[in-house]
Amino acid sequence: MNPDIFQQLFLDLVVQIHQKTNVSKSVMPLKIIDSSTLPLNLTNHKWAEFRKTKAGVKLHLRLVFMKKGTSYPEKAVLTNAIEHDRGQLEVMVDDRECMYVFDRGYLDYERFDRMTDEGFFFLTRLKKNAVIREIYDFKIPADSAVLSDQMVLIGTVQNRAENYFRLLKVKDSKGNILWLITNRFDLAPDEISDMYKSR
Repeated sequence: MNPDIFQQLFLDLVVQIHQKTNVSKSVMPLKIIDSSTLPLNLTNHKWAEFRKTKAGVKLHLRLVFMKKGTSYPEKAVLTNAIEHDRGQLEVMVDDRECMYVFDRGYLDYERFDRMTDEGFFFLTRLKKNAVIREIYDFKIPADSAVLSDQMVLIGTVQNRAENYFRLLKVKDSKGNILWLITNRFDLAPDEISDMYKSR
């Protein structure tokens, strides 16, 4: 069956959801970007490059987060599974009136600089081995669950971002420490932590 039919159905459904959804203009929407790899049989799907022993495709999905437990898909892109997530940021980030939340698979310092310079807002997770230079420590409210809140520069001399970013250290539900990076300095630390938890 022609896949264009399914694409058109998806787009029509998204339009209907937009029309029936009352989003407050005073609150910046939260858009979550993530990917899922779907393995395929290598014999029947040689075109779907992935690994030597199996084929696969990757579904990159952008969800609009409404409230806890409620979200809807807004954009979907299908690629070969071999393609890296970060290559899809250019495609998935196209709205300056929202906040994008995505995982560390989309980590790209050069793109973070461009997003910041072009007026896009984002929140993601840094890898534990990320090179950071602390510039300033922000005061954390006494009742905050956030461990630290800093202004930082990220990356090495060869591969670094030019803009200043905000780094928050938080604990996840299993007690692991997560390093969250964002270009939003206007929100409370717990608001940022809650945004990441929503993904």
